[in-house]
Amino acid sequence: MTKAELVEEVSRVSELTKKHSEVIVDTVFQSIIDAMHNDEKIELRGFGSFRIRQRRSRQGRNPKTGDRVEVPAKKIPYFKPGKELKELINNNSES
Repeated sequence: MTKAELVEEVSRVSELTKKHSEVIVDTVFQSIIDAMHNDEKIELRGFGSFRIRQRRSRQGRNPKTGDRVEVPAKKIPYFKPGKELKELINNNSES
C-alpha cells in the first residue's frame, strides 16, 4: 500500500475530502518522525512500537577494493509489531 492509497482509504472510511485525509496521514507520519528524532519511543497498542536503535561504529570493507573502511556509529529506526498484529496476520494467512 502506498501513501496515496492510504490517503484514499482514510478518505473513504472517514468520508472526509482527500485533502483533509492527506493532512491527517501527513500529521501522523510527521509525529512519528519527530518523536523518533527526539529519541522517544512510539507505542501504538494493538499495532506495534517504533524506536531508535543505536549501531556502534565498526570496521567494514570496500567490496570493490577490499580496503578497510571505518563505518561510523548511527541510529537506525526499528519497528516491533504488537502481539495483536502478529496474531491477525498469522490467522488471516491460514484462511
